[in-house]
Order: sequence, then C-alpha cells, then structure tokens
Amino acid sequence: MPPAALVDLATIDTSKVLFDLEAIRQANRQRFEMEQLSAIVSIDTVNKVIVGYKDLTDKEFWVRGHMPDFPLMPGVLICEAAAQLCSFFTVHVKLVEEAFMGFGGMEDVRFRGMVRPGDRLILVSKATRLHRRQTIFETQGFVDSNMVYHGKIIGVPLPNNEVSA
Repeated sequence: MPPAALVDLATIDTSKVLFDLEAIRQANRQRFEMEQLSAIVSIDTVNKVIVGYKDLTDKEFWVRGHMPDFPLMPGVLICEAAAQLCSFFTVHVKLVEEAFMGFGGMEDVRFRGMVRPGDRLILVSKATRLHRRQTIFETQGFVDSNMVYHGKIIGVPLPNNEVSA
C-alpha cells in the first residue's frame, strides 16, 4: 500500500510556474540530458515542502533504448529528478552557501507505476531533516493522480571549489 500523499494534488496548480527551467539552472548544476526538472510550482518553506514537475517527450535520451517500442522512464532517473527537486529546495532556503547538495543516497524506494513520454511527472518533496551536513527528504512522484514512486532522498554537501562549472 502506498503512503499517504505529502500534499493534496488537487490544491497544486501546475499552470502557475514559480521557477522555470532557466531559474532552475541558477540553482542546480545538471545540464543537457541530465536536467530532470521542467518547473517548480510550489514552495512552502514553513512546512518544508516543494512541488515541481518534469514534462516527458519522445526526445528524452533514454527513449530509444529503455525499452524499444515501449519506452519507460528509468527508475534511476525518477530518483534523480526527485533529488534535483530536493537540491533546489536547499538552495532556495540557503542551507549551504559554500557548497551544493549532492545525491548522498536513497532509502525505501518503491516504483508503483509507469512514466512514459507524454506524461507529466509531478514530484513532491518534504524535508524531514534539513542540516548543512545532511538532508533527508520524503519524496513522491505522480502521473495524473496516481503515485508512481516514493522514497527517501539523502543529500550531502559537495564543495563548489571541487566541482568544475
């Protein structure tokens, strides 16, 4: 049985974009094929919740090979998209100024449905631990109103001076 939704999706208006791809690029380092967010549509810093989405097209780099004639978004990329949402939140709340949050791990990850080209993957993350040395977020992914993914994403700081821009 899936966990309860972190937010009531009926209250989220995905047509009201707070941060578009260009704004996401100001916070997140991923580029080209590894950009897994299209927009951020809600940020609640009091409750530590962020909502964004990824619009999938038939031009995604994985479509040709995963799986031919029946393309499915790889689970690892769903997790990456959730991690990028969490990282954006840490930048938005200025958790670490001299570093950025890198992908430190995952726990209790489950996939409950398919994500395919043409879908909008709505991602929700809620911080359960926000510390400059480690973050933990409960994360969920939805296509329409169906939960297709849930799990914990762990973030760890990576120094900016050790990463080339």
